[in-house]
Amino acid sequence: MKEYLKRTIDDVLKEELEAFGAVLITGPKWCGKTTTAFQIAKSTLFMHDPNLKDNLIELAKLNVNELLKGDKPRLIDEWQSAPELWDAIRFDIDQKGEEGLYILTGSTIVDESKISHSGAGRISRLNMRTMSLYETSHSNGAISLSNLFDGEHNISSQSKLGLEEYIDLIIRGGWPNTINKSLNIAIRQIKGYVDIVCKSDIREIDGVQRDEIKTKAILKSLSRHISTSAAYTTILADLKENDISMDIDTLRNYINVLKKLYIIEDLPAWSTKLRSKSVIRLKNKRHFVDPAIGASLLNANRKNLLGDLNTLGFLFESLVIRDLRIYSQYIDGNVSHYRDSSGLEADAVIQLDDGRWGAIEVKLGLQHVDDAARNLIKLEKLVKKNKPTFLAVITGTKYAYKREDGVLVIPIGCLRP
Repeated sequence: MKEYLKRTIDDVLKEELEAFGAVLITGPKWCGKTTTAFQIAKSTLFMHDPNLKDNLIELAKLNVNELLKGDKPRLIDEWQSAPELWDAIRFDIDQKGEEGLYILTGSTIVDESKISHSGAGRISRLNMRTMSLYETSHSNGAISLSNLFDGEHNISSQSKLGLEEYIDLIIRGGWPNTINKSLNIAIRQIKGYVDIVCKSDIREIDGVQRDEIKTKAILKSLSRHISTSAAYTTILADLKENDISMDIDTLRNYINVLKKLYIIEDLPAWSTKLRSKSVIRLKNKRHFVDPAIGASLLNANRKNLLGDLNTLGFLFESLVIRDLRIYSQYIDGNVSHYRDSSGLEADAVIQLDDGRWGAIEVKLGLQHVDDAARNLIKLEKLVKKNKPTFLAVITGTKYAYKREDGVLVIPIGCLRP
């Protein structure tokens, strides 16, 4: 058996099981949901077992409580195959009045009309992503995001990663099964992953016969516009150039399904009260759950990305956003972005549940760090109340340090939760 690679979500899962009767772990296929849950579970039911799937689905309809029998916490993998499980689990939690009874995993969002209760107060929901650089041991973890929020800003460290290493990490992605594979094998596996999404997953989620070619064309367009706020009209124009005709409602349907499959994970806009007449832009930024999906669809490799630093910069930003989302989850935070009509922006705003927040710009190299720092300081001055806890430029460079203006420069290869 392979050695288990510790995940940031491990501790979050343990805490949630102490507070709730069940925890639902959602996220893309292959990101490690089942493996992580298996470390805690004392019994397991695999709903997608090809030898038992049909029988288990039928049993869920006839006598669902049979499927709940087993030592607790009981892991029910890919539970959405039998939506009847949700209400049965909620009822069992109510009857027992205990915490930590069930762990559910799911790679698609279930049709909420098939369950009668949200599970609020009984079932916690956790979103799991692919692995961050810290989880794969590519970040040295010298600088803690949690500590930054606690005011520890006198930072100093050196990342072991250079530009070519970052390119390889973008292309490889954070799926556990690719970590110890050669880069060529990882690339082939991710292409296969995307093919399965386009050929079967896009149809199996709800039985609608969506088109494989159109699905891949949409994903390719999103890849070209990764880390931007590209509108539906922009994507439709890309499709038209490839002789694909589609109306905006159909495009919206395809994208919504890809979100339900946890392939697309757009970054929402952040807003707060500012000392400015500028209009805050509320468009989401386009991202995949892992930048390797975009890199794969662009047929990216070390050579062509070194020759196209603009595309590399957008892919690098998406890598940073992935890691910030993973680290922020550990400290009860959410990630968004800021942009207003004057052009002022912050690539990431992390806001904690207690109201503290930090603003971040992402720059691959050092040449634009000064401009990024000035932008962050401008944003800080616009905030009426609740000033940011820190301002930081996250880079693909070597050294971490605090600038004279107080802005932190942090290589992503030095960051941890």
